[in-house]
Amino acid sequence: MTTTTPDTPPISGPGVRIDKPEGGRPAPFDGWPAFIREFESTLAVHSQFVFHGNLRDWFLVPGRDGGSTVVPLASLVWRVLERYGYSCLVVYDQVDGFTLFPRTDGDPRRAQERQAVERLLDGSGAKEAGDDKDDPLAQLYERIKAVTQHPELRIGLVVDYASRLVRDSTELSPAEQDFFVGCLKLSETAPRKGGFENRPSPLYNPVVWLVQSDRDLPAWLGDGNVRVRNIAVPSPDLGEREKTARLLVGGAPSARELDEQGRPGELTGRADSAAKEFAAASEGLTLAAMNEVMKLVADRGTGLSSLPEAVRTYKLGVLDNPWRRGYLLDRIRQAETELPARVIGQERAVAGTLDVLKRAVLGLTGAQARRSVDRPRGTLFFAGPTGVGKTELAKAIAALLFGDESAYLRFDMSEFSAEHAADRLVGAPPGYVGYEAGGELTNAVRQDPFRVVLFDEIEKAHPRLLDKFLQILEDGRLTDARGNTTYFSETILIFTSNLGIQEWDPQREIRIVKVTPDQPYEEVIERVTEGVQRHFNLVLGRPELLNRLGGNILVFDFIRPEPARRICDNALGNVLGLVGKELGLTLALSERARDDLLAWCTEDLANGGRGILNAVETGFVNPLARALFERRRLEPGGRLTVTAVHREPPSVELR
Repeated sequence: MTTTTPDTPPISGPGVRIDKPEGGRPAPFDGWPAFIREFESTLAVHSQFVFHGNLRDWFLVPGRDGGSTVVPLASLVWRVLERYGYSCLVVYDQVDGFTLFPRTDGDPRRAQERQAVERLLDGSGAKEAGDDKDDPLAQLYERIKAVTQHPELRIGLVVDYASRLVRDSTELSPAEQDFFVGCLKLSETAPRKGGFENRPSPLYNPVVWLVQSDRDLPAWLGDGNVRVRNIAVPSPDLGEREKTARLLVGGAPSARELDEQGRPGELTGRADSAAKEFAAASEGLTLAAMNEVMKLVADRGTGLSSLPEAVRTYKLGVLDNPWRRGYLLDRIRQAETELPARVIGQERAVAGTLDVLKRAVLGLTGAQARRSVDRPRGTLFFAGPTGVGKTELAKAIAALLFGDESAYLRFDMSEFSAEHAADRLVGAPPGYVGYEAGGELTNAVRQDPFRVVLFDEIEKAHPRLLDKFLQILEDGRLTDARGNTTYFSETILIFTSNLGIQEWDPQREIRIVKVTPDQPYEEVIERVTEGVQRHFNLVLGRPELLNRLGGNILVFDFIRPEPARRICDNALGNVLGLVGKELGLTLALSERARDDLLAWCTEDLANGGRGILNAVETGFVNPLARALFERRRLEPGGRLTVTAVHREPPSVELR
């Protein structure tokens, strides 16, 4: 067996210092990450630790000069052990085997201890009996036993990538079962040793398991076992990100003031502002990822002012930003006349939508909040009767912003009424069918972050989904079942609902119509808004979701008679145009035929614009197709006129 001694890999960004391990008396652990202080303070009572969470990051610790520096997790664990006089830290993974910390650095005592540990690891092979010599788990167990049970050497052991030791922690093979039962027994029988520097109580030779999730090891290893402690390693908070941002920004040219001797001192005002903005934009990123963002800025030579845009590029993996295209401003100006012509009869809702889009294009969404950088570009809640243009407006927004209605992504929430349906959006949990496929929502937005996402008829979704929506609205991101984070900061989210139109009467077990077309629009707004508020506040008990929507609830009106005639007239024009395109014929409507069709197709407006289009199909398109089909010869270039239409049965007269 061989052992290697790697260099501690520093973050290779400007302004970041990696201190070498310090000897001597231990310093207080104030200012160290909370999880490592928990580890340090419980060394006397726990023989094994399970670290899970943000393991692959870098961690801030106080530097020699009163500032901060960053180290990886293994080095962080070693710094704790070293201050109490441990001989070394052994790190094991299935690829590289055993790695020893630290280097000898010419220290005779350290060199002797290192040699003793190497002999210990080389000499603690598997049992002689059976095939255990070829069993990696059996060999690892023997070395864990040698480390934890050694009567003299003070050693720590980190088992890295421990999640990959078994295929399924709930269905262990016999060899895996034996391994973890042995480790469980070692945790209970491991002896404590005295004589540590500045630590009067005896300590264990600790074993630290590094896992993605605390469920990756058998539950019974830690349940009810006072010798095993689970410790979550959190993502960095804003304070840690700010310190790291200052370290990274501080290495940029002209980022620091010069003192009287010409040496770099404090950050300049501009650099300090850039660091704070960098930290705020980096929410959800690790400290190591922040360093990668800084590399991206250095590689592109764009300077500190581009840090927020570099964070966006790093998160989304997309260099081009459609929101920064200058022509969007002109398109939205044009939309002030084009959208009302496409979504007829909804001038007020269209105007409210355009206000949201203007904020989105100018980057002012959530400008009133302390932090708005990660929230979706725009959020809209379309409420009102069915068939009045809610879905059509969502499609129009996609075409307006991104030039293509395919950028419009629709989820029918009636398909998500079951509790487990949330798995379709973010992916099935590990061990379930569909886990490898990921989530429909997260996959789609990750592939193209610039989307209009429509959640149709939101009131039909299972309440469990509301937690997902709340996370998107508040944080602008969602983590799927595989641990991948999807960012929604460049999306327009649209929720539609028919709440407030009807109300369920539990006593009579019928639905009561609360809003009708004969009511004025102001009354429709009042009743629909009241229905939406009642549903979220009283029925679901989730007022926080309603609060996130704020003033973006737009109530659509019923299709009134005049807009209905315009919708019908447009539909008739579409039919005539398609006949010309497909058959090469010039088809016209007589004035009488047009008036009759407009009257018949708009007399019942209960189903809104969709009902009008259905009536045009039934009363005009079908009989027209029949009449054209009966003409055996249709010469391209010919001219036909619909001189009359008949309602019962539907038919047309052509001349």
